[in-house]
Amino acid sequence: MHIKVLYFAAFREAVGKDEQLRELQDAASVADLWRLLSREIPLFSKFPAMPPAAVNREYRSAETTLRDGDEIAFLPPVAGG
Repeated sequence: MHIKVLYFAAFREAVGKDEQLRELQDAASVADLWRLLSREIPLFSKFPAMPPAAVNREYRSAETTLRDGDEIAFLPPVAGG
């Protein structure tokens, strides 16, 4: 299946792009995608746990099964002052 991953803030800087299309195995979960990205992107592997994720602009759990055409965004932590 094909999905679109959106990158924001520090994640966008780490990847060097705003979005990318990815191919995943059928029935992959949000957590499966995070594990895949964590193996490829050094910044992602530094997180002790998966950050909040949105699938098609709605917050979803790590166990959510992805479907062909879904749009996924992991929401990086933000620092404020």
